[in-house]
Amino acid sequence: MPELPEVETTRRGVAPHVVGRRVARLAVYDSRLRWPVPSDLGRRLVGRTVAAVDRRSKYLLFRFGSDTLLVHLGMTGSLRVFRHAPARRPHDHVDIVLDDGSVLRYNDPRRFGAMLWVPAPADAHPLLAILGPEPFDAGFDAGYLWRATRTRSAAIKLALMDNRLVVGVGNIYANESLFRAGIRPTLSAHRVSRARLAGLVDAVRTVLTEAIAKGGSTLRDYVDASGEPGYFQLEYFVYGRDGEPCRVCGAPIRMRRLGARASFYCPRCQR
Repeated sequence: MPELPEVETTRRGVAPHVVGRRVARLAVYDSRLRWPVPSDLGRRLVGRTVAAVDRRSKYLLFRFGSDTLLVHLGMTGSLRVFRHAPARRPHDHVDIVLDDGSVLRYNDPRRFGAMLWVPAPADAHPLLAILGPEPFDAGFDAGYLWRATRTRSAAIKLALMDNRLVVGVGNIYANESLFRAGIRPTLSAHRVSRARLAGLVDAVRTVLTEAIAKGGSTLRDYVDASGEPGYFQLEYFVYGRDGEPCRVCGAPIRMRRLGARASFYCPRCQR
């Protein structure tokens, strides 16, 4: 599933090609995404100019003045920019054709993504209003995490993946961040000290920054706006490495399930 680094990589790849461009045409080949593509989306988009492309959590926000086109990549979605678009392939669901002839194409084999029109104020939309701070925001610090986790008995990994606590830290990057911080994923959130939470904040930011620099992770379907895969999966310390030696101490990496998600950790390096 595309997580924050993959979505941010997509945003950075798409923005230079679409900002300042006017939408000339919209082609919806299959509207059956997680929520149906609005039937009037073409009427709302055509003739409008893209003012900016932002990201909030794992949502891409295409700004059209005070209105916003919200795009979510779901589990298998991708957005690619074509100067000369090839023939439509299976799972190509939406084309946004711009005034210079280039095409922004949405592909999603499992159709769990979304493309929704959000009038202002976008932050009030139900999908965005419940979100916690961004991991790079100044407000996401040890003091904030300390206050937010004192009454949480759930595992720290589950807390870290809660978008109401902090956004964008999905399963892969939660595993990697907890390893960097030396915290076992099963440890109850309220038992993690303030000092260790400070280390976790730093680890989250470091892991996400490195992942963005590597273009995110490609485990199956993900490609960026140019069709290139990410390479951060080559840097994993624990994720997907059950039974393999820890890159730091050599102990076998272990796996257990938390909240129906696979959690990977080193029994020596993480306490």
